[in-house]
Amino acid sequence: MKSLRIVFMGTPEFAVPSLEILADNGFNIVGVITAPDKPKGRGQQLSISPVKEAAENRGLKVLQPTNLKDPGFIEELELLQVNLQVVVAFRMLPEIVWSMPEFGTFNLHASLLPQYRGAAPINWAIINGEKETGVTTFFLKHEIDTGDILFQEKEVITESDDAGSLYLRLMEKGSVLVLKTVEAISRGEIQTGKQSNEGQHKTAPKIFKDTCEINWNQTTEKIYNFIRGLSPYPSAWTQFNNSTYKIGKTQVVDHDYSAAPGEVVSDNRNYLYVKTADGWISILELQKQGKRKMGIEEFLRGNQL
Repeated sequence: MKSLRIVFMGTPEFAVPSLEILADNGFNIVGVITAPDKPKGRGQQLSISPVKEAAENRGLKVLQPTNLKDPGFIEELELLQVNLQVVVAFRMLPEIVWSMPEFGTFNLHASLLPQYRGAAPINWAIINGEKETGVTTFFLKHEIDTGDILFQEKEVITESDDAGSLYLRLMEKGSVLVLKTVEAISRGEIQTGKQSNEGQHKTAPKIFKDTCEINWNQTTEKIYNFIRGLSPYPSAWTQFNNSTYKIGKTQVVDHDYSAAPGEVVSDNRNYLYVKTADGWISILELQKQGKRKMGIEEFLRGNQL
């Protein structure tokens, strides 16, 4: 067994189970690197990252560099005598950082690489109507998400999944894969595989608000997948009566009313249907700009379209 001195890097909730499972299994985490505290809310109170909170609860040393190339940070990292770095949902690392440990730096990615390289693999897998995705651990190298693969685990995507439900399952499945990877490295039982560059690889670029608008001229299936792939965050949106609405849960329905794509049909009590290119989407949950999220019946009690 190799004696590991691990630095863990991560910021959001997605990374927390991976940090916790390593700590709970007795691995020596000599440092945790996460994003600097940020002002949040109306009072602009400083907010700490979920990873920082989890690390402090376990008494782990926390570093929060603003510049990963800063000589002071590099010196502090070297003093930790780290020989393995684990990265889960963190920002891009400079080579001076990822190349430092003796046993390398590996990352957890929420897809079956080489498919869905990029910032939003969970969202894009659902948007594209995939039936399967998974998690991958791989060693970092220069090009993003292209390093040698360590382990992979598959996960089924159901028709009722949205980005939120899949996120939670991959978060837990990913933490188990991180533990499996660290245990294999500690035993010296690592066999890596090169990522294939043959064939068509779907990508997962960062998602922006402008690209979240619903195009009602598309098919029902495409629109349904688009909405659930962006739910609950950042949310698909549309406009009704010159007001902007974020669309949450939806359902595909049969309706024999003749209408143009984007046209709304409602009894103003129980349902709100929107025409697509080849069918109808029933909106079950929506949020008017500046208001809270509502179920459709509650919304229709106070609003008519």
